[in-house]
Amino acid sequence: MFEKMVYPALEEAQSSLSPQQLEILRRQVESEKPDPTPQSLFNYAWGLVKSSDSILQKKGLDIFARLYRDVPSMRRECLYYLALGSYKSGEYSNARRYAETLVQNEPDNAQAKALRQSIEDKVTQEGLIGLGIAGGVLALGVGLLGALIRKKR
Repeated sequence: MFEKMVYPALEEAQSSLSPQQLEILRRQVESEKPDPTPQSLFNYAWGLVKSSDSILQKKGLDIFARLYRDVPSMRRECLYYLALGSYKSGEYSNARRYAETLVQNEPDNAQAKALRQSIEDKVTQEGLIGLGIAGGVLALGVGLLGALIRKKR
């Protein structure tokens, strides 16, 4: 019923880095402690968000949120990856909020618009699937109720 749509805005998030690549990014951050550069943190967060592990994705989102708050010059990029990472991790309300803010700040940004549309399509698809499941459960309940009534007669 639903075709799998691939939007250019989401292609980047679909492929994970190898464990070795992610380790290189982690080591870079570690080597700069106690005060890693924003760019090193950004690169590491990007690698974490690309991961298929939800715990690593959440860690990446936390880093992006901190960078968004603390580094004004990186807000645009962080907002984009907050939306993308939230989408990937299934946090659609956050993804929608981040993407909408990005589009409000840059109404002509085609990448942000494509990401927002991807999020809206996914929310719609998830809603339709939820309605289908609820309808199926309701039909099953009505069927069982009908069978019980007929059996009592």
